[in-house]
Amino acid sequence: MEYRQEDKAAFVAIVGRPNVGKSSLLNRMLGQKVAIVSSKPQTTRTRIMGVLTRGENQLVFLDTPGLHKSRSRLGDYMVKSVTESVANVDAGLLVVEAGEKISPADRDLIERFQKSGMPALLAINKIDLLEDKTQLMAQIAELSALFPFEAVVPVSAQDGSGVEELIQELEKLCQPGGHFFDEDTLTDQPERVLAAEMVREKLLRLLDREIPHGTAVAVERMREREDGSATDIDAVIFCERDSHKGIIIGKGGSMLKKVGTYARQDMEKFFGCKINLKLWVKVKEDWRNREAVLHTLGYDKTDFNG
Repeated sequence: MEYRQEDKAAFVAIVGRPNVGKSSLLNRMLGQKVAIVSSKPQTTRTRIMGVLTRGENQLVFLDTPGLHKSRSRLGDYMVKSVTESVANVDAGLLVVEAGEKISPADRDLIERFQKSGMPALLAINKIDLLEDKTQLMAQIAELSALFPFEAVVPVSAQDGSGVEELIQELEKLCQPGGHFFDEDTLTDQPERVLAAEMVREKLLRLLDREIPHGTAVAVERMREREDGSATDIDAVIFCERDSHKGIIIGKGGSMLKKVGTYARQDMEKFFGCKINLKLWVKVKEDWRNREAVLHTLGYDKTDFNG
């Protein structure tokens, strides 16, 4: 990577309570999907890094899980992921939903900004869904009274409104010292993790109630064929109960086929090649509280110590 004296960069943690659109906003800023999105809360389980390089400025985003009350070992990991992200970045980006009241999670995150002394910006998302725009001014005033945000930008991750303005405000926080990643870098996520997350996103979108949150996906094989005609991917979907396994597979395998079809389409678009995807479903009871299983799924068990 070539070093240029004029290059600047900033690490930014995207934080907020569950389901405010953090991952959607990250994808919109990058112009490419690197984080899975669904209408269900706690979709993101780990810190996902996205890189946006525009000329001399490079923004390195950490998309974190929504801050929530933990109910499992997996939940412990997710909460710790948020707190560690806020402690090790140059700036924070708090995302809230337009028209919503300040939540305890919002106040907690603002307190972390205050204690660390880091600069932070506020993005008020989903303004396209807000019918009474007068609520926006009251919300801005209330949140601004709690913390001196560098900027407050109303945005819509859905249609892109305000996103360019937000990026420009974030670029003002970039510091001299060069870039950390090559200009064409989009994310630090390994291809296997990206593929697994694409499968998990389809489970979140197609299944109801609590079943999706009791699932995890592990890619056991990902190999390009010698003739370059396709990439073969074998993935296992873990669930917590036999009854859930039946629902995921569906009558005559219909649900599993639908999950595989939609995931394969996303993979082919992202990886730019033909994908041969095979899925299996296995039962791992209470996997969210089993450190060995969490470790095999990419959640480092050392993160649970202390």
